[in-house]
Amino acid sequence: MIERVRGLLRMAEDPAVTDSESQAFTAKAAELMTRHAIAEAEARAERGESPESVTRFDFPVSGVGGHGKARVKALAGIAAAYGCQSAVRGNTSANTERTLIIVGTASALDALRVLLPSITMQMEASARFTAREHIANLRELRNYDRSTLSTERSRFYRSFVRAYGYAVAERIKEFRARLRQEREDEGTSESASGESGEQEAASSRGAEVVLRTDVDRVREDFQRRFPQLKPTRPERTHHRAGYRAGYVRGRRAELGIGTSVGQGGTSALSERE
Repeated sequence: MIERVRGLLRMAEDPAVTDSESQAFTAKAAELMTRHAIAEAEARAERGESPESVTRFDFPVSGVGGHGKARVKALAGIAAAYGCQSAVRGNTSANTERTLIIVGTASALDALRVLLPSITMQMEASARFTAREHIANLRELRNYDRSTLSTERSRFYRSFVRAYGYAVAERIKEFRARLRQEREDEGTSESASGESGEQEAASSRGAEVVLRTDVDRVREDFQRRFPQLKPTRPERTHHRAGYRAGYVRGRRAELGIGTSVGQGGTSALSERE
């Protein structure tokens, strides 16, 4: 399963594919990882085993361009969508690398180890392209000096990255909620078919209990690891157009049920528009 996911992400990162194809490959990879995690929870519940372990994963985050804080905000939100909690080390305004420390269940961290590098690559590529387009449009409208354009680009880029991460996290949360409901509905409908159906229903209910308990176990483990953690200062930079563009592109990641690999990414937001 991991190899299938990595294969999908390699295709998503291929410069030759279109933006919609890249989003569809990433969506399918996220779907596989989430389905696998829920299936594992069901199997453990059915065997009467204890929940999987809670551990940590350190993910390096680039500070290039002074956008490190925005990247941390985006990626921490995606980690939270998988039921994890995060702390950050070295999160200054400098262009240096910092470390996002993610605490979560083993399966959630397995998913993030595979998905975060790919999502980061796509987020940065999308931010660079959109920021470049935004600055080019400004040049046509007015005769801005180089310093003004540089400041404008930085503000746009940071807001884009934060919004992209927020939108992707939002999609993951929606997808996981629908998938859990789908499993519960399957168990309920099959319970009328006899003993095997009752076992399926019990397994589904057991998985739901395990997954909900995981949230509490992760929170307790995180608080034990970081009992005196200082809150991260909010990012002061906000660019309305950058945030809007990042949110729209993040929603197009289409991390939901039923995404086919050959299908273009048409999000709920795009449909409303």
